[in-house]
Amino acid sequence: MANERTQASEEQIVYANLLNKGMWSGLALLIITFIVYVSGVLPSHVPIEELSKTPPGSDVPYWSMRAHDFNQAFNIPTGWGWTALAGKGDYLNFVGIAWLAGLTILCYAAIIPILLRKKETQYLIIAIAEIAVLVLAASGILKVGGH
Repeated sequence: MANERTQASEEQIVYANLLNKGMWSGLALLIITFIVYVSGVLPSHVPIEELSKTPPGSDVPYWSMRAHDFNQAFNIPTGWGWTALAGKGDYLNFVGIAWLAGLTILCYAAIIPILLRKKETQYLIIAIAEIAVLVLAASGILKVGGH
């Protein structure tokens, strides 16, 4: 029994392969967008030299502010509003973060045809529910907490 090896299922292999490729592409995207940011190829929405300054009427520099106050000071949209700033050097890296965050949804979507073919109804329902929950969470429709 100690020498028995567990074989991964087809859907596990598909999920893992897609996750692996997606992770490496996401990492590459993060590295590229970081290089674009630090090189100054694209202008930043918030100039880096402003971050250490203290705004008028405040006792803390911008980089020590609460997120809400920082967003207001620089007119930064919240939620998916960052996509309007994706052409700016300091927000371009959000594209890679969003890619990595959405990767699980793509992985679940990729295994749905396999689960359908195998008539694995219970796992199919779980995969669809996972996708629905993740899409709903990412959409910003449901707001929980004080953010």
